[in-house]
Amino acid sequence: MTNIRSIAIALALLLVPAVAAAIAPPTPLFASEEPVSLTLSGPIPAVSRGERGARDAVLTLRSPAAETHAVRLSPRGLTRLKRDVCQFAPMRVEFVQPPPPGSLFEGQRRLKLVTHCRSAESFQQHVLLEYAAYKLYNQLTPASYRARLANIDYVDENGRPVVSRLGFFIEDIDDVAARNGMGKPSVGQRIATGRLSAADAARVALFQYMIGNLDWSTRAGPPGDRCCHNARLIGASSGPLIPVPYDFDFSGLVSAPYAVPPDIIPVRNVRVRHYGGYCLHNPAVPTVAAQFAARRSHLLGTFSQIPHLDERTRARAAAYIDDFFADIADPRTIERKLLRTCIE
Repeated sequence: MTNIRSIAIALALLLVPAVAAAIAPPTPLFASEEPVSLTLSGPIPAVSRGERGARDAVLTLRSPAAETHAVRLSPRGLTRLKRDVCQFAPMRVEFVQPPPPGSLFEGQRRLKLVTHCRSAESFQQHVLLEYAAYKLYNQLTPASYRARLANIDYVDENGRPVVSRLGFFIEDIDDVAARNGMGKPSVGQRIATGRLSAADAARVALFQYMIGNLDWSTRAGPPGDRCCHNARLIGASSGPLIPVPYDFDFSGLVSAPYAVPPDIIPVRNVRVRHYGGYCLHNPAVPTVAAQFAARRSHLLGTFSQIPHLDERTRARAAAYIDDFFADIADPRTIERKLLRTCIE
């Protein structure tokens, strides 16, 4: 049986190209894995409470170089913007003037900043696990958001320290598209499943299954918003569209205390995996699963590269991801555990 499985995976891998390199390099901020250190000074209490509106602030980079930028801060998000969920809202950082050539922030206009949500140390681990999810997907395709970890001192308008915590910046979707030589097509609230690249959509679905995430859609957006829910699309308007996922805090990997499964999915908690890919893409799943299997050691090794992730959290996260590989061990388990729950 082992030989048969090995042969099947080897044949499948012949059909799956190696993870392609991006066409263009990332912007300077996302060209390194080294955490940055910076200070955000301004009306931090108001922004962190989720009070709407953009407010003037100052971003002072301390490492890897010293530079200062006028910025506008605003709260963002949906669930994490609720005060009963997070005491410290995620933020959007908008540069008042384009950062000059040579700046670490060269090429940036608006950045999403994932913050710590609550002060407890456990929430720092949740931040690091969500950061790790981005790194896991980077292992599988360049059509993925890059992220940059940051040690951030938050200071109010009067120069008083508010809090110092880890967070991370997320690459802008325009830069993801540019790195991959693609555009960002204009789409409505919902798209046809057939418009998605089958291999790329299957990869997203399998990745979301691997990390235990149920809070996503690659063909529809929230009411009143464009497609898609916790994903964006890149590609040519007339060709197949590639979904790029983000926001993984509701995943079983992160296990945030506020994360619960959607009512329509029959699982008891977010640690229980449930496949949510589309039936139209089922033929692509075994081949994409072979790509995951081939990168097993790289994926599991990701957690050892995340700074400040404590050993208990690291081991639990790696074990959770390792369990996934039993579900893609051969075509029979893929059919039984994944494809039978696909969405029409």
